[in-house]
Amino acid sequence: MAGLIRPEDVQAVKERTSIEDVVREHVTLRTGGTGSLKGLCPFHDEKTPSFNIRPAVGAWHCFGCGEGGDVISFVMKIDHLTFAEAVERLAGKLGMELRYAEGTGGPGRRDGEGGLGRRARLVEAHRAAAEFYATAFAESAEGQQARDFISAKGFSTDDAAVFQVGYAPQAGEALTRHLRTKGFTDDELVTGGLSGRGSRGLYDRFRGRVLWPIRDITGDTVGFGARRIFDEDRIQAKYLNTSETPIYRKTSVLYGLDLAKKPMAEQRRAVVVEGYTDVMACHLSGVDTAVATCGTAFGVDHIKMLRRILRDESGLSPARVIFTFDGDAAGQKAAMRAFAEDQRWASQSFVAVAPAGQDPNDLRLAGGDAPVRELIEGAVPLFEFAVRSTIAPYDLDRAEERVSAMRAAAPILAGIRDPALRPEYVRTVAGWLGMPVERVGSEVARAGRAPRGRNGQPAGRPGPAPVGRGQEGPPWQGGPPQQGGQPQETSARSHPDTPPQPPPLPVPDLRDPLVAAERQLLQVVLQFPSSLSAEALSQLPPDALRAPAHQVVLAGVQAAGGLAAAQTMSSQGWAATVLTATRQEAQGLVNELAVAALPERLDPGTGRPPQRYVNSLITRVQEAGLERRISDAMSGLQRAEPGSAEGRVLNEQLSVLFRERARLRAGME
Repeated sequence: MAGLIRPEDVQAVKERTSIEDVVREHVTLRTGGTGSLKGLCPFHDEKTPSFNIRPAVGAWHCFGCGEGGDVISFVMKIDHLTFAEAVERLAGKLGMELRYAEGTGGPGRRDGEGGLGRRARLVEAHRAAAEFYATAFAESAEGQQARDFISAKGFSTDDAAVFQVGYAPQAGEALTRHLRTKGFTDDELVTGGLSGRGSRGLYDRFRGRVLWPIRDITGDTVGFGARRIFDEDRIQAKYLNTSETPIYRKTSVLYGLDLAKKPMAEQRRAVVVEGYTDVMACHLSGVDTAVATCGTAFGVDHIKMLRRILRDESGLSPARVIFTFDGDAAGQKAAMRAFAEDQRWASQSFVAVAPAGQDPNDLRLAGGDAPVRELIEGAVPLFEFAVRSTIAPYDLDRAEERVSAMRAAAPILAGIRDPALRPEYVRTVAGWLGMPVERVGSEVARAGRAPRGRNGQPAGRPGPAPVGRGQEGPPWQGGPPQQGGQPQETSARSHPDTPPQPPPLPVPDLRDPLVAAERQLLQVVLQFPSSLSAEALSQLPPDALRAPAHQVVLAGVQAAGGLAAAQTMSSQGWAATVLTATRQEAQGLVNELAVAALPERLDPGTGRPPQRYVNSLITRVQEAGLERRISDAMSGLQRAEPGSAEGRVLNEQLSVLFRERARLRAGME
């Protein structure tokens, strides 16, 4: 049985890892208030940012879909890793050696694996393969034809080195033999897509081809794109890409994104081209935000990825997404596919097509860097390109053809999101068609009233799928059961003897001023525990809170040792300890409260909420609890027999409660 990572090592990884740095690899963040950052959620579609992190606490939460957690849970979810794989990946970035409770190494460890998880092993194999291919390209005699190919495309050997262009030798087992000497197993090479398994053993997946390493957004090499250069190559396909593997999904990667993501975030501009050499040409020409898909069409997952980086949000100045396509029929088809998904962007997208239909690599080869930059700067709105492409097949010299073209273009114009922009396009298209503006406008209005498809768009106009919540019920429901700080990998549903899950807690009604005050008090407890006295909180029993979910969180705080324990921990350690001590059905709420911004501005000197605000919260909650106990005692007294022992006890309780309330109110004055 594989060993579990020691809990103290798991906590050390969380303490030493910057959640801000990890999240920034996937999401462009901006200030969301003092001590808080926000951006577009990577786990659901949204136009307004609801994803928040609080670096000091080491927690994240999305107020749109309800997902949340710590840096480990973020890596697990964003990269589809197990708990152990996520911890090992973060530890590897820290250069930290993990210890395992049973002394048998990490999950699935075999001799020679050095304690790395499967994903880390596959990534390391790809890193070694990329180095091997790059060396073969630069130094081998056989690689001369690859070097000639790259030179014919207008790139020097130095240019190729920037992108680590490689060459796969024609010998069928060159890479396989090399990686075996590095300690990688046959199963790892096949699983990673680097080798294939035949009747005579393993063979190299790529042979006699120019290769480009494909990296994920964090910079890890996860696959390769290979270009045919020999006529005798038995595989006729011009390009051959890594097949789907545990670390490579072609719909979730963009070639060049590791280089482009920083300038993308700064410029809020992305350029989507069609090939690896086009990415190289753009970057070398000064268009450093260029990326390309890898053997698949530009799709929904790619859009989600770029929107997070570009901060493509409603209410901000619009980001720019520019598509370049060849001028042939395939290029036009690709442009229309991109247009079909245009509604997924908050801002307007653009298309750039060279007059003679050249791609960026051809432009650079013929005229240098300037034509590439001019192509991108001259991009036109994708709506305009879509309309022109739609009406192009019609003979506009004939009346009936003009009417048909108008009817074909009308649904596109009706789908323009900006109502102020729509009349301008109607006027422009009327001019292209040579028809009265009023008539085109009437047809567009009719198309806008046409039955809507399931996606909410006019019939015949593709659009995005409906966006829903990421989960059913309150956001703090669920979460994997934990043991020893690590989630179980089996579902409770698969075990009939598993005890039934507790019923979901009702959502706190924040329209109730007292419930809102309770929430803010718990936020202070989790985020700024030093702002409260341990004595004040210890005098507050969980049932003093009105919302049942808040009661469960407060019970978790007290089970974690209360504020006295918080003083001995870091902010991250305290939040994690409370999370572990809280019942499962409220753990999501703990994450949310640890991240949510307070409605009160923090003191710039201390970085904490003003003391008067904190005191008012606890006093208000304490007084509400006293009032509830007084009300209960008075109700009991009314029901008790006059002169009975029960009545005397209740009278004494009321006297004590009245004195406590008077003392509390005196402290408020």
